[in-house]
Order: sequence, then C-alpha cells, then structure tokens
Amino acid sequence: METPEFAARRVFGERAATYTTSSAHTDPHVLERVVALSHAQSNWTALDIATGTGHTAFAVAPHVARVAGVDLTPEMLIEARRLSRRHGVTNVAFGLADARWLPFLDQSFELATCRRAAHHFSDLRRALREMRRVLRPGGRLVVDDRSVPEDDFADALMNELDRLHDESHVREYRPSEWTTYLEEAGFCVEMVDPYVKPRPLSSLTNGVSAEYVERMYGLLDVLNEAQRRTFNLDKRDGELWCNHWFVMLAAVKM
Repeated sequence: METPEFAARRVFGERAATYTTSSAHTDPHVLERVVALSHAQSNWTALDIATGTGHTAFAVAPHVARVAGVDLTPEMLIEARRLSRRHGVTNVAFGLADARWLPFLDQSFELATCRRAAHHFSDLRRALREMRRVLRPGGRLVVDDRSVPEDDFADALMNELDRLHDESHVREYRPSEWTTYLEEAGFCVEMVDPYVKPRPLSSLTNGVSAEYVERMYGLLDVLNEAQRRTFNLDKRDGELWCNHWFVMLAAVKM
C-alpha cells in the first residue's frame, strides 16, 4: 500500500502543469496575506515547505534575502524552476525534500511558510517539529491550508470528498486541532483565522474517475436541508457549488 507521500508524488507529478496557473494557488489576496503575516525583513532567509510550483516562494522573495523552496515532487520543482527563469527571480532556490525530514541545519531560517499542503502530510506533528527545528529563536511560521469547521458531520464529509478528489489526501484539520498541534510542537500561536470560499464542485471532480465523481454526487444528494445549508449547496449557471473551508495561521518559535 502506498504511503501518502508516495501517492502525493505520483498524483502531483501528473498534475504539476495545472498548478502553474491554478487560481487557488495563485490567489493574490491570499498570497498578500501570507506575506503580511510573515513580517518579512530584507536580511532574512526563508523556507517554503511543500512549495509546489513556487507561488508562495515567489511572493515572499521580494521581501527577504533568500528563499529555499522544497517539495516532494520533482515535476513540481521543474515547473517552479521554469517559472523562476520566466519571471527573473534570482533569490529562490528549489530542492527535493520531505516535510518530515527537512535537509537543513538547526536554526537556519527566520521564516517558514507552508501553503495548501499540510493536509497531505502523513505526520503533521513531526513536520511541525521539523519546521520549529530549522527556525531560529523567534522565527515565524505562516500556514495557509484547507480546513474543516468545528462540526463532526462537515468534518467527516469534507474530508471524504477530498479523499475521493485526491488519494494522497490525509486530513483537513479543524482550527482547534491546528492550535493544539502548533503549541505541542513548541510554537506560540499568534493568529488562527478560519475562512470560507464557495467553489464549484468541479474543483473536486476535474481529473477524477467517473466512479469517484458519482460517489461525490451521491454523498451530496442525500444531505438534508440543514446539512445543505452547512455546505451552502447552490446551483450557479447549472453547476453545483459548495463551501470549502480554509485556515490561516501565524506562530512564533518559543
């Protein structure tokens, strides 16, 4: 049986080119907020974990001295380096790495970012300890990720929909879980900000097998009225839309 990391490498290797222009990953408002929360300074060295095709690394780069972007998937890094050359970014270097075993010395960075990736980590607690290890005292961590509300039903259904969308999915965590895990890892949590974005169901069904698409629709078809309101199910121009939950977090190494 594949580990989540091997599944992620395979799945995202196949999808790498789509992340170059993905509206979710290039969202300027979210990227601007990540940069604002980073409190980046021009002499800092930053690390972007699970960088994908590098969008967060590129957003941080103008505000720091250097950025290291790491990812599990070679195809993602090929796209990131291509984008770096296209945009003339000279202070970002990309390399292959697993978030659970970061190939850097202790206290190497003032800033670490991780965006739209942690729900794929098979051991989030270990990854957070690694992030803390490579940060200098007082170093900042900014995370933006898919999330679920503090509701058992919505939690279970959203995670099941995402498992059908992507077999490398592990778990979208509640804001309360994030707070617990960050504090356990030795961070002081400055901000936990959940937010919601309605998105078309096609954002989950594109590129998915017909069997899994049918299962997704089946899960949504049987919702009662209260559950439909929780998910904000709505038809727009003939397409089904529903809520997607996210969380933005800022923390400091104690």
